[in-house]
Amino acid sequence: MPKALILANSSSGIYDFRNELLTGLMAEGFEVVLSLPDDLKVKELQQEGCRVIHTDINRRGVNPVQDMALVRAYKKLLKKEKPDIVLCYTIKPNIYGGYVCRSLKIPYVATITGLGSTFERGGMLLKLIVFMYKVSLKKCSCLFFQNDENRRIFEEHGIRAKKHVTVSGSGVNLEKHTFEEYPGHSDDVTRFLYIGRIMKEKGTDEYLAAARALHECYGNKVSFSAVGYCDDDFGDKIAEAEKQGIFKMIPFAKDIHPYIKEADAIVHPSYHEGMSNVLMEAAATGRPVIASNIPGCREIVNDGVSGILFKSRDEKALTEALEKFMKIDEAGRKAMGRAARSHVEQKFDRRSIILKYINEIKNILNNK
Repeated sequence: MPKALILANSSSGIYDFRNELLTGLMAEGFEVVLSLPDDLKVKELQQEGCRVIHTDINRRGVNPVQDMALVRAYKKLLKKEKPDIVLCYTIKPNIYGGYVCRSLKIPYVATITGLGSTFERGGMLLKLIVFMYKVSLKKCSCLFFQNDENRRIFEEHGIRAKKHVTVSGSGVNLEKHTFEEYPGHSDDVTRFLYIGRIMKEKGTDEYLAAARALHECYGNKVSFSAVGYCDDDFGDKIAEAEKQGIFKMIPFAKDIHPYIKEADAIVHPSYHEGMSNVLMEAAATGRPVIASNIPGCREIVNDGVSGILFKSRDEKALTEALEKFMKIDEAGRKAMGRAARSHVEQKFDRRSIILKYINEIKNILNNK
């Protein structure tokens, strides 16, 4: 039985967005082993038939001591497990897991799920990250990108694997995220919902500013909420907005479908994305999406048809986009939702994306 080892930084990310790949590999006869730093969805992954090994990862910080410990942990893990192929997701597993795979001559596949802020800021840190990517991905059998812009940036920086493939993100499970009829609330309140981490790079400042501005204009005829958890230093800002009655924070939930179902539109003011899973799931549910006009969002939104795009990092542009949506009648909103569902059915069905991964993996192992 061939063995596939997955290196990732989140059990929920693997289960929510890549579970079909795991079950697909097992259906092809693979043993699937996961290296993860948390246990949030470990029980569910084990029930699927995966074997899970805990590996500590400092997801956000750059700490040389901790990062070298991760390299040693990956090296020990790969020597013990002797996988036939390794799949890496997110920055640290891609860089450090890729480096270890290269040194041990184990075939590996990596996925770029987004660039993060480093590629925008530039400077010495970017030079370091580019160098590390070059070293780690040079022998990567196949490097998957979730949008063409990320691929272009990598290639312009000279970061190259043996093969590059662009896919439509992680895709969306169209059976899990079923189409829901538009809510049609009787109270005439427009309900905006954000889903994800509360942090600067996700556009939280702009979202709160828009909530404040529109509450001043429309009072209780507009509602702003978010499902997720606070990152960085936004706890006080969120508490103040809730105290003012312009915002509602909903704790992180494993199943977000019921929240999407009740929303009039999903708002995603992010600064950068690989391919937004939130927008794909919202569109699959039949909800209009209002998102930053950036790679990883614009592919999912047909501007003016299935949602509205606006200039990123611009609170005025976001406010105007939300106000524009508020002026659309219920029939128009329903039409947007149906168009959103149709678009993801055509472009983002997860089954077709998983098939590309499995075919690449089988080709790599057949040509070893």
